[in-house]
Amino acid sequence: MAHRHSASQDHAPVTAEEKGVHYLDGAILVPPQAVGSPDSVFVYSGSQSIFEGHRKTLATMGGPRYLGADPSLAVLYNTALLSLLYASVQGFLHAAALVGSANVEVEKFSEIATGWLLPNVVTPYLRLEAPDIGKGHYPGDRGTMRMNLTALEHIYRTSQEQGVSSELPGQLKKLAEDATSAGYGDSNFMAVIELLKKPSKEL
Repeated sequence: MAHRHSASQDHAPVTAEEKGVHYLDGAILVPPQAVGSPDSVFVYSGSQSIFEGHRKTLATMGGPRYLGADPSLAVLYNTALLSLLYASVQGFLHAAALVGSANVEVEKFSEIATGWLLPNVVTPYLRLEAPDIGKGHYPGDRGTMRMNLTALEHIYRTSQEQGVSSELPGQLKKLAEDATSAGYGDSNFMAVIELLKKPSKEL
């Protein structure tokens, strides 16, 4: 049994296992018009034998990626990547609003934001830090939480001075403040993941 979707399906794997059926779950990471392109990505989890046995068929829809034996991983990856997408877009929109307060066109700003910052700074930095994040190691030799908090306070104040929303930088500032209070002041900014691993307090 193979199943592709973009929402949680908690009961299908259990039902399949109870009936002795090998189950492969999948999630679509692209819009409908991109289905069929080799550059598209489809993620799968569950039965590896089904995945390997039908890899060529699955590849007709887009690049198939096998994540592991846990059937829930495909949907969880999809949700996590959507979270990254929305957070990234929100960051870009706030930045565009900030420079827009000085009459800078969004298209002009995007040239340096998406043409340089994201591919040349953000992506390499995240790849560099990923192994240490996985180990819970956050050395502050290239910048501490306190240094980043100073930068976030500057973004927060500038947003207010320019008359745009300071809600997003305010949330990031609060996160850095909480991380500093939790003892991560001398660690780098990636230590905030330790706070994000914990459930949010009830409002």
